[in-house]
Amino acid sequence: MDSKFKSYSRAALAISVASAAMLTGCSAGSPTPAATDDGQPIEVWARAGTDAATTYAAMFKEFTAKTGVEVNFQGVPDLDQQLQTRAASKNLPDIVINDSAALGNYTAQGYLVEVDKSTVEGNDKIADSLWDEAKGLDGATYGVPFSRQTMVTMIRKDWREKLGLPVPETQEDLEKLATAFATQDPDGNGQADTYGMTVPGSTERGYLGWWASSYLWQNGGAYLEDEGDGKFAATASSTEAQEGVTWIKKQFCTPGNTQPGALTAATSVASPFFQTGKTGIILTGPYNFSSFDTAPGKDTYEVIEAPKGSVDNTVLAEGENIYVTASNGKPDQTKQVIDYLVSADGQKAGMTAGKQPIVRVPVNGDVDAAAVYNDPRWAVVQDALQNSSKAFPSAINFVPIKQVAAEALNKIVSDCGADNVASGLQDLDTAINDELTSQNAKS
Repeated sequence: MDSKFKSYSRAALAISVASAAMLTGCSAGSPTPAATDDGQPIEVWARAGTDAATTYAAMFKEFTAKTGVEVNFQGVPDLDQQLQTRAASKNLPDIVINDSAALGNYTAQGYLVEVDKSTVEGNDKIADSLWDEAKGLDGATYGVPFSRQTMVTMIRKDWREKLGLPVPETQEDLEKLATAFATQDPDGNGQADTYGMTVPGSTERGYLGWWASSYLWQNGGAYLEDEGDGKFAATASSTEAQEGVTWIKKQFCTPGNTQPGALTAATSVASPFFQTGKTGIILTGPYNFSSFDTAPGKDTYEVIEAPKGSVDNTVLAEGENIYVTASNGKPDQTKQVIDYLVSADGQKAGMTAGKQPIVRVPVNGDVDAAAVYNDPRWAVVQDALQNSSKAFPSAINFVPIKQVAAEALNKIVSDCGADNVASGLQDLDTAINDELTSQNAKS
């Protein structure tokens, strides 16, 4: 997006929303005309496939029935690409619901205006830590938390019990279980056709960097550290990170511990190995419960918090925020939409109203996921989220950092004969620091 639109976007909504006391943006004295209400229903976009879109549609139908406010909702799988197209015409949708990690990129592009959280009804029901994840590099709030989730470990319980092995409590236990699944014929068909872990090891969309982050954190490592004041420093070459990557590399280099083709597998390619009974372990999010309950079957697998590394069992937390765009000229309707989405009624509707939950773990502290779903597995997710999870930094554009991490890790683990962990991670530090410098976020 060009700088002209950035200037326009940051000022345009500021005037209109200032009068509603909902959002704050640039100075109300800006000469740029404010965005105005076009008289059409408020337009809301979300990254959503067909099943998720049915839930959004049912949720907004309930909202309209309660408030009389019409919503034009669109589920847009290629959301970021379509936003760029709309930004070029200076006509973004009014509200966007998307990953919390998108915040840094969206603010850099000038898509968003600030949110005054004090005007969000029920803002005190949302944890301060979640509000902190919605802040930009300037310390201002640019999103409203909507849904959260965290990674959990899913294991073929029937395989584990058949082999007489315990629930893994450490990474070493997990490794032994993976090897056993690969070598001891857990499905009993007499063929060597089962494997340990399902791993999305592809560099596509940074998948390997995404998957590996939990195992780095569990050993005390990290790709980068927040130095405060909107500045970060690369730490991928630390001793702790090397320990985590060494363990990861060992899984790729132990025959059978990861599925065939793991190094080129995106999640869409990797997950079917678990579904079809070829692998027995997967680190993934609770969004897979519904599909895995069908195959391999709800009674065949168990959900546990991640086994501990040398430090703890921290896992990646993710989620979605509600973003108000610079084209939004509907402050009153916007406030009503946001207040509903984070209310207990809105959160429950997002969990149960359609074919697929769009609120996984609710951000509203009055709503209990395990109780709403009537499923104790969600208590595992909720407990991990509250007590042993960590999110990628959202104030910066983390997408390119995740990408360079995936590329560096893929190179390291693909050469089993090389002593390349330390040197490969030093190269990753350089790449991360270069990216931080380009974002003016390097300490």
